[in-house]
Amino acid sequence: MSKSSIVITIYIIGIIIGAIFLDIWGAETSLLKALLALGWTALFLIALFYSEKENN
Repeated sequence: MSKSSIVITIYIIGIIIGAIFLDIWGAETSLLKALLALGWTALFLIALFYSEKENN
């Protein structure tokens, strides 16, 4: 399994956990939850960039 696939799998698991336990897509989402989701996506993009850079 490539590093990119591992990064994507971890990201999807994190999004599912955020949806179930943190209710990120609920009607009453706070600023903290929104920033947490934004930070998680930023970490995903950084990890994906470095995993692809390492492959080349």
